[in-house]
Amino acid sequence: MSANPFDKVKETLSVGDKNYSFYNITKLNDPRIEKLPYSIRILLESVVRNCDNFQVHEKDVENILNWEKTANNVEIPFKPARVLLQDFTGVPAVVDLAAMRDAMKRLGGDPSKINPLVPVDLVIDHSVQVDVSRTADALEENQKMEFQRNHERFNFLKWGSKSFKNLLIAPPGYGIVHQVNLEYLAREVIKNDQDVLYPDSVVGTDSHTTMVNGLGVCGWGVGGIEAEAVMLGQPMSMVLPECVGFKLTGKLPDHTTATDLVLTVTKLLRAKGVVGKFVEFYGNGVASLSVQDRATISNMAPEYGATVGYFPPDVNTIKYLTSTGRSQESLAYIDIFLKKQGLLIDYNAPSQLTFSSTLELDLSTVVPSLSGPKRPHDRVSLSDMKSDFLQCLKAPVGFKGYGLTEEQQQKQATFAFNGKDYTISNGVVAIAAITSCTNTSNPSVMLGAGLLAKNAVEAGLSVLPFIKTSLSPGSGVVTKYLEHSGLQPFLDKLGFNLTGYGCMTCIGNSGDLAEPLADAINKQDLVAAGVLSGNRNFEGRIHQFLRANYLASPLLVVAYALAGTVVIDFDKDPIGQSSITGKPVFLKDIWPSSDLIQSTIEKNVLPEMYKTVYSNVTGGNQRWNDLVVPEGLLYPWDEKSTYIHNPPFFQSMQLEPTPKSSITGAYCLLNLGDSITTDHISPAGNINRKSSAAKYLEERGVDPKDFNTYGARRGNDEVMVRGTFANTRLVNKLSSSVGPQTTYIPTGQSMFISDAAEKYKKEGHSLIVLAGADYGSGSSRDWAAKGPYLQGIKSVIAVSFERIHRSNLVGMGIVPLQFKDGQNADSLGLTGQEQFTIELPPQDQIRTGQTIKVTTNTGKSFETTLRFDTPIEIEYYSHGGILPYVLRRLVKN
Repeated sequence: MSANPFDKVKETLSVGDKNYSFYNITKLNDPRIEKLPYSIRILLESVVRNCDNFQVHEKDVENILNWEKTANNVEIPFKPARVLLQDFTGVPAVVDLAAMRDAMKRLGGDPSKINPLVPVDLVIDHSVQVDVSRTADALEENQKMEFQRNHERFNFLKWGSKSFKNLLIAPPGYGIVHQVNLEYLAREVIKNDQDVLYPDSVVGTDSHTTMVNGLGVCGWGVGGIEAEAVMLGQPMSMVLPECVGFKLTGKLPDHTTATDLVLTVTKLLRAKGVVGKFVEFYGNGVASLSVQDRATISNMAPEYGATVGYFPPDVNTIKYLTSTGRSQESLAYIDIFLKKQGLLIDYNAPSQLTFSSTLELDLSTVVPSLSGPKRPHDRVSLSDMKSDFLQCLKAPVGFKGYGLTEEQQQKQATFAFNGKDYTISNGVVAIAAITSCTNTSNPSVMLGAGLLAKNAVEAGLSVLPFIKTSLSPGSGVVTKYLEHSGLQPFLDKLGFNLTGYGCMTCIGNSGDLAEPLADAINKQDLVAAGVLSGNRNFEGRIHQFLRANYLASPLLVVAYALAGTVVIDFDKDPIGQSSITGKPVFLKDIWPSSDLIQSTIEKNVLPEMYKTVYSNVTGGNQRWNDLVVPEGLLYPWDEKSTYIHNPPFFQSMQLEPTPKSSITGAYCLLNLGDSITTDHISPAGNINRKSSAAKYLEERGVDPKDFNTYGARRGNDEVMVRGTFANTRLVNKLSSSVGPQTTYIPTGQSMFISDAAEKYKKEGHSLIVLAGADYGSGSSRDWAAKGPYLQGIKSVIAVSFERIHRSNLVGMGIVPLQFKDGQNADSLGLTGQEQFTIELPPQDQIRTGQTIKVTTNTGKSFETTLRFDTPIEIEYYSHGGILPYVLRRLVKN
């Protein structure tokens, strides 16, 4: 390895009696640095520090310095400081590492070489479900069921924590990965074993890794496949991004929240179009936002389409690090390092930065808002909610419509619950969840919800007993300040009892509705609603019976639970009737003021709470500590396990890759429209009892009550390939019905998609998918690429791709092709009934972005753009994917 040519800018930093070293990018003496957005400076520091003219070249430094001209035109290598995993995406990553050890041994290498080479943190947070709610023992009962369902997965992860070096696993019950990252794992500035300091940066296998951008840590979601390569020492190859500057001015009005702001920001940025770009916030308005407010905005970067939503660190950032109990040693060098590197911002100072483009928002114009009913960027002002929902009922079927007739709009259902009759109609709130991720890191909205609950209880209001209410904080710190403030008992009285520390409702782990309610909704086919404080509300995600889902602040979650319906105008309609006075109560009567919320934060959110909660992260609870796991480098696979299975990806892999060729005579497995999400491709929620995956499990003696979720079974490829495209709301133009069906073209037979794929595969046919715009949007899911690969899909031809999913497809050796501008399957007259030949050039002639011709057996031909975006992606493709590429390199080295 060559010496770093930029050692000349390396200097010593003395703090007290300790000396550190760092690569000072300001010493490059290049005037272009002062104009670089702060997020781009993070990329610059990385290439300067890691330059060896092998993986990272001097030209990469120049390309970033010349960012104004090179953005979106060159690729750069990036070596993130660390990797972050949650258990849904983390289990398959550790499964792959274990399988790579087996393959390493088979190919004659040393299996002990397969270890993470950068710090990897895995937080088990996606397995707990809201099985029990509205009771004092809900937390204990849900955790008990979590361990019953997932003991095989947890055993495997505990083995991984002991077997792999550089892997920290936070056991179940600590909180959601993003809040634990924000409050504890994020270093802000990394100190390595040689006492070299550098900016914290992270890639994670959850798309909402971006939440830590609010702390000034540059991080974003990648596919599990890409994350595994980073773990194994590979630099990420990425297109140098454009950076959109978002100027915030003014202050939020009283009675508006950070959630209202983020829903407003999401709509504005979606409209602008920031997919694949960095967004960086600046302006004096940012100075008025807490780190938690900023993190709320950063969290939803995937919803507005950006790679990151970055807030450069400032004095508020340093205060947050201090208040959350970071070590005195790190606090001593963080502030000085950031200043010397030119990475600490003063938001009140005039900006000298250059951006690719800009937009601006006056915070004083933000109004209380929700988003829905089917997409996170469809913001609705609170004052318009009633009329907007009623309009959605009759509007044509789409993202803002259900296409109901007049008669269907007026439908009602009556059912008995706990000895009393209830009548419901369209818009009934069936689930109201203060669920983790977007908002629960933010004391302003959590304590605000507690204050609203207190005022509601004291006003004599209550929540209907059949509504599934739940409180799933992002960490134990939230519980500590809710209890310290005396507000938790009021939430309990409204049914918002603590149900668990994990993703829960936001990921679809919402548990069952009360059976009489579910029956009533289904018999009348009502458009029932969920209101949650998360970030995703795609149809069928929160619960299969809820067709309308709205994102809202925790305060509005409580408000809609009290109202029991989304068909309410809070300005004109009372939220309920007081059981004390008998008089109507309006939302404005019980809404807490911003000053009261702020004073409650100051009195009740204390540094020692963070220190107590995070004093022993790996310690775990008694159930975790009682797990007995095997020892050794190689995992002893159990073929009977329906949770953990040795995947086929490496079992037949040879030391030299098989040359690639054109794809000929491929059948179309699915013909899809716009906005197909990873939830459609690889659902994470409950396994439908009539699905192919259910049949597989039943054949292996698994009782339907123990099916668990697709997310929980991601460690078993046999389940996941059968769960691919298994979403019950999938609309496939090759099927006459909604759901996971398709037409087997040779016979015209209708069958489950996974069954058709298996039949095609047995007969030696290649497969493709036709799709519309934003294919693969939504959560980062490696199985949304692994599943199609195992089904035999060789290429996806789409109008456009979501960034992470396109990368994942390439990582599995699937060819992403993009229709030329203005074209799609319909405009080209493609039905999906054709056979397709994709004329790929010889391997040594493949280039990024080249035009690829596709012809059909009906005589049609059209041109597409090959979406290999960087030269290294071509290399990955030639090896059959990124992991075979890495494994072969490790064996040969």
